[in-house]
Amino acid sequence: MLIKGVRLYGEGDPVDILVRDGVIAEIGPWLDAASTQEITDVEVIDADGQVALPGFVDLHTHLREPGREDTETIATGSAAAALGGYTAVFAMANTDPVADNAVIVEHVWRRGREVGLVDVHPVGAVTVGLKGEKLAELGTMARSQADVRVFSDDGHCVADPLIMRRALEYTKALDGVIAQHAEEPRLTVNAQAHEGERAARLGLAGWPAAAEESIVARDCLLAKQTGARLHVCHVSTAGTVDVLRWAKERGTKVSAEVTPHHLLLTDERLATYDPVNKVNPPLRTESDVQVLREALAEGVVDCVATDHAPHAPQDKDCEWSAARPGMLGLQTALSIVVETLVRPGLLDWRGVARVMSEKPAEIAGLPDQGRPLAVGEPATLVLVDPTARWTVRGAELASIAGNTPFEGMELPGVVRTTMLRGRVTVSEGKVQS
Repeated sequence: MLIKGVRLYGEGDPVDILVRDGVIAEIGPWLDAASTQEITDVEVIDADGQVALPGFVDLHTHLREPGREDTETIATGSAAAALGGYTAVFAMANTDPVADNAVIVEHVWRRGREVGLVDVHPVGAVTVGLKGEKLAELGTMARSQADVRVFSDDGHCVADPLIMRRALEYTKALDGVIAQHAEEPRLTVNAQAHEGERAARLGLAGWPAAAEESIVARDCLLAKQTGARLHVCHVSTAGTVDVLRWAKERGTKVSAEVTPHHLLLTDERLATYDPVNKVNPPLRTESDVQVLREALAEGVVDCVATDHAPHAPQDKDCEWSAARPGMLGLQTALSIVVETLVRPGLLDWRGVARVMSEKPAEIAGLPDQGRPLAVGEPATLVLVDPTARWTVRGAELASIAGNTPFEGMELPGVVRTTMLRGRVTVSEGKVQS
């Protein structure tokens, strides 16, 4: 396969990339596959004007299988991921039944391999049934075929400090990481929206910033004490950024992610009472959004993760208080990053590769994802048209559900091709089975 006329990381002059046996075999100007390698019938991808990046890695995806296949399956979620430029996703454990044992995580892992569009890595629950009372079978899941190294009760906070300390100690021995949904439950009873003027005016119970920041501060102290690795899910407040900066300066092994929706949307969306904007943690203020963008560019927040959360219409098309939190994210993530960070000049394309591919792969310990675009490396990459724009239509996305807050928005950056170890999974915006 020969990719013609692409710019690596959006830098320098266009080059050609020759892919052979799933590996980048050559990179250079005006390569001729037939003459240089005596290959006939080589497939040629015309990528004139496009940008080549390492395939994206999402640390935070809800695939809903097993249990809620009416909202998403591993097959449809994998298709959405590939269309968004992803080559690996981490499937959260809050399925039904919960992925808190080797049987369930191996099922998810095996089904992901059968679909084959992206590498599906199951996340193991930290506690049995996500109840926060007893540690799950962390070691058994780590030793299973699924080789679990990321553990999370996402959707719930591991609120008990002793349970959290024990989880950190266990995962340190497993060379794993705890991904914490930081939410002090006593401070968010019945919470519906960011605690502030807008929520008060609309009569919605507040979700205070301190509920996130206090748990992150506690967990950073525990991670420092144990020497274990902590990952903070979906950072949403400026105060959390301050805590992360403080902890990193003291050598704590902590990483953090931010979602695309927290990089773009604010609690002004509450005015419509449209539950499509309901998410946990909630949309925050404009000042929080600006701090999150700068923290991601600076590296205090390490990476972008989608928190892709499909929901059935009956779970979203209802009154705000009854609606489930969450929104789609896999197919819109790149465009939101381009809109909020590349266009304003906070990130260049190499920076996009860092926050959407290299850092998440490093945090999860994936040796063959997030690799440089270089000879001898896996041909796991994405080709992006940086000048094209597209209009988001929830009904046209690959997910079964259509709960996107970006409905009708025209966004920049279009994924043309996604390639997983030399196999094209998306071509010209269409999934290749």
